[in-house]
Amino acid sequence: MSTKPTKVAGKFAAKRGGEKPILLAGGNPQIAKADGDAPVQAYIAAMPGWKSAVGQRLDALIVHTVPGVTKAVKWNSPLYGIEGQGWFLGIHCLTKYVKVAFFRGASLTPVPPVASKDMNIRYFHIHEDDQFDEELVASWIRQAAGLPGWIP
Repeated sequence: MSTKPTKVAGKFAAKRGGEKPILLAGGNPQIAKADGDAPVQAYIAAMPGWKSAVGQRLDALIVHTVPGVTKAVKWNSPLYGIEGQGWFLGIHCLTKYVKVAFFRGASLTPVPPVASKDMNIRYFHIHEDDQFDEELVASWIRQAAGLPGWIP
């Protein structure tokens, strides 16, 4: 019988609701891979400090902008998509900001400000105390949801 502590044990603890999820590098919550709103809400609740409020604000904006959006947590990141069309957006916590990834971001107008190694992906970073333009972000969300999504 193994008694070594592992990240997997943290995943199961988070799933049982017994312990808080482990925070990975940059404060990114480790949440077990699962489909639906519940794992996304668990991720948002586990986002450290000010990042949780940003996660709540983004989630509400996405749900309001794209009624019927599909949600999941995969690779320790909430993903948002359209059923049968793939994922259009992902969220990830880093040390100093929350990264919003638009998987077809190069096709959005205006193009989100941060480039990726993948020429299709563009990012939008939200730092503590940033006041982001919700109309602009909603426009990106709306446009992204209308494009073919990323299918892993």
